[in-house]
Amino acid sequence: MIKKVIVILVLIILGSNMAISNSNSNMKGSPSMKKIVQTAGKDQLGSFAPDFAHYNDDILFGENWNNQDIDAKTRSIITVVALISQGITDSSLKYHLQNAKNHGVSKKEAAAIITNTAFYAGWPKAWSAFNLAKEVWTEPLEGQSDKDNYEASIMFPIGEPNNAYAEYFIGQSYLAPISSTQVKMFNVTFEPKCRNNWHIHHAKNGGGQILIAIGGRGYYQEWGKEPIEMLPGDVINIPANVKHWHGAAPDSWFSHIAVEIDGTETSNEWLEPVDDILYNKLN
Repeated sequence: MIKKVIVILVLIILGSNMAISNSNSNMKGSPSMKKIVQTAGKDQLGSFAPDFAHYNDDILFGENWNNQDIDAKTRSIITVVALISQGITDSSLKYHLQNAKNHGVSKKEAAAIITNTAFYAGWPKAWSAFNLAKEVWTEPLEGQSDKDNYEASIMFPIGEPNNAYAEYFIGQSYLAPISSTQVKMFNVTFEPKCRNNWHIHHAKNGGGQILIAIGGRGYYQEWGKEPIEMLPGDVINIPANVKHWHGAAPDSWFSHIAVEIDGTETSNEWLEPVDDILYNKLN
């Protein structure tokens, strides 16, 4: 009788262990993340370099990236650091920065990762990486002011409050010198609803100004003409002796690089503020 009880207990224990083993085996075989599928190699190089396409899609991403010895977030971080360290700051780095974001790397973590890498891989490489990272993590950081979040979204510093010319502006503007030799260039930033007065850049010969929009949304208008919306990348050439104004849209910060053109007998004439009725018609 005792022997039968012992045999039964042994069978129960063995059965329990087998169940646990099978359960663990199933857990190990079940991926904890969505399987990564890559087709870029076949799409772009399938007919030209099929072997390379196979290694890229099926081995590098198909097997390596789906290996769960380390999680996808960690693998993304390692890849980003490796690319920055090699000085690779083209579209492939941007792809992997986006991939890191998709796998849970926050904006704050990305900044810390690139900053740490800078000490080992080099400052210029980090600067290039940050320019791409800002295009990927566009959401504002918690706890920062609107000014700080906006400044983080553009390539140039906002600078200091533009107090020297405050009397010629409606609202708060900021000024940051970019170049003070050869060609004078300044980054001028306007808070939402901020704009300068009508004014004229006088010159006997040459003169005038070039505006290069680098962030946010704003407007430029010449006297007697319709306002022109300005977005990053837009360029406005302002001839000398033309009455005009420029500034932010009502709902957006705005920054432009102001390039002063050399001329003879140049001067600036500041005129009346932009009429509120005219400005409030802008979108």
